Amino acid sequence: MTTETNAAREPNVVRLNENLAKVEELSQRLISAMTQKKTVNPALSGPDQKLYAQAVTAYWQEWLQNPAKVMEHQIEYWGKSVKHYLEAQQALASGKLQAPEDPGPSDKRFQNPLWESHPYFNFIKRQYLINSEALQQAVADIEDMDPKEKRRLNYFARQIVDMMAPTNFLQTNPDALEKALETEGESLVKGLENLIADLEANDGELVVRLADEEAFKIGENIATADGEVVYRNRMMELIQYAPTTDKVKETPIVLFPPWINKFYILDLKEKNSFIRWVVEQGYTLFVVSWVNPDEEYRDVTLDDYIEDGFLAAIEQVKEITKQDRINAIGYCIAGTTLSLTLSLMKKRGDKSLKSATFFTTLTDFSEQGEFTPFLQDDFIDGIEQEVNREGVLRSFILSRTMSFLRSNDLVYGPAIKSYMMGETPPAFDLLYWNGDGSNLPGAMAVQYLRRLCQDNAFCDEGMEILGEIVHIKDVDLPICAITCETDHIAAWKDCYRGMSKTGSRNRTFILSESGHIAGIVNPPSKKKYGHYINDDLTGTAEEWKDGAKYHEGSWWPVWESWISKRSGKWVEPRTPGDSDHPPLCPAPGTYVKVKARQAEH
Repeated sequence: MTTETNAAREPNVVRLNENLAKVEELSQRLISAMTQKKTVNPALSGPDQKLYAQAVTAYWQEWLQNPAKVMEHQIEYWGKSVKHYLEAQQALASGKLQAPEDPGPSDKRFQNPLWESHPYFNFIKRQYLINSEALQQAVADIEDMDPKEKRRLNYFARQIVDMMAPTNFLQTNPDALEKALETEGESLVKGLENLIADLEANDGELVVRLADEEAFKIGENIATADGEVVYRNRMMELIQYAPTTDKVKETPIVLFPPWINKFYILDLKEKNSFIRWVVEQGYTLFVVSWVNPDEEYRDVTLDDYIEDGFLAAIEQVKEITKQDRINAIGYCIAGTTLSLTLSLMKKRGDKSLKSATFFTTLTDFSEQGEFTPFLQDDFIDGIEQEVNREGVLRSFILSRTMSFLRSNDLVYGPAIKSYMMGETPPAFDLLYWNGDGSNLPGAMAVQYLRRLCQDNAFCDEGMEILGEIVHIKDVDLPICAITCETDHIAAWKDCYRGMSKTGSRNRTFILSESGHIAGIVNPPSKKKYGHYINDDLTGTAEEWKDGAKYHEGSWWPVWESWISKRSGKWVEPRTPGDSDHPPLCPAPGTYVKVKARQAEH
């Protein structure tokens, strides 16, 4: 190596050492940020230890009762590990720095070519995959265990496997190591700064920032549809959107979004705004924007959401438009609560609604699916203790729970890019919205989890709401349910089962491709995801799907054709508000701009 080459490399080494020194300095800020962390009930981060004790007991019982089967899997694991080690040794003994001829199975986390070609990284990758398979197989082989507990154990075993991936550690992540050398250590400095910023922004709690928050301003470059807030109370603001057509349908629509996140998922930008599209089809559209509750809302229940949210909005829409009957839409938890409201209205003889549309709505919780780990007593007991202390279920807890259902995509992947690679989170509006969550009132959160999810009261014995016992069979008006094929929050088969238990004789069911958000926010202009339709709703969900016809493109026009038949004649367009409802402020209003703040002790 020449002197010139050494001289050329020297500044890089100096710069690298300077940046590593900065890392040391930043570590003090990191420690300070972590000391600000509030105490979180450990029950909210993992299961009761009894679950693991049950798993160990069941595994040993399996060993005693069927030792041959257990030994077979153990020997298979040992054999794979020894063979893997031998292949690595043979490759090194050949005198060539290369991996064995068989690089092992592919995995999207291991896209760097070094995972295939470099003996060190290839050995680590393959042994990790062998270990992962062995752990998951061990859990799968446990037979003498309650099926619900088995599903929970599967979930937490998968979390351990995902957490221990070599990509999650600097010393075994070739992408991060290469980036550190390329940037002379600057990527490590920026990564640590990103980590500290996230900790400081969340009182010491690690919530990975998914999007560049500085890139978006609500009401400026997202949530910009033209409208006015025409009513406000302690629970919600009611937005009426300005007409864009010469005539509008006589019957207005009121849309209830979930209060776990903000309503503007339906108005991110012009080209994919469901709100704009509905208005452009000639409908008078009202949208509820929910309050982001603090500890003063600790005693608010589903009754309050129904009385001061759903019923109040319906009444205000009727007054403003001078219509006796309107159409309603409910999304996710708001769809569930709309069902409760419809049953209550049936009991009261209130016929204010012509029809109801449900986006990804669960009403029958007899099958808990991927949420099984979080709907057992140990986790909900922890939530109850949390809300008794804080008054609210803090947004980050719910967000973290949802994220770990897809941990590689929503936790570890973003964390690697931000903290190890030093990358700025992307300017992605959907991820910005995903991180802009809301707190949940304490009493409402417990009521929802205990009575709806655990007890399945709405579909079983009935549930008390505002002095009435409501039941899903009371829902008897025309309904249209839109579900999503890969939805991991509201599985479409569970949505179908709930819809089948309604008392409605006029039911339409649409299955969109994609997931909980992309399947709904699917404008016709994109021509991206298709949908399935089948008018025969007499069988099971599987039978419905087997007989369904696939259609290319968005379901939006299909739904519009359905709602049009229930929307009356064409009339003159309506300016937002009236003399009794003067505009209070432009859309998107004030409630939507309130960020979730962690409640103080």
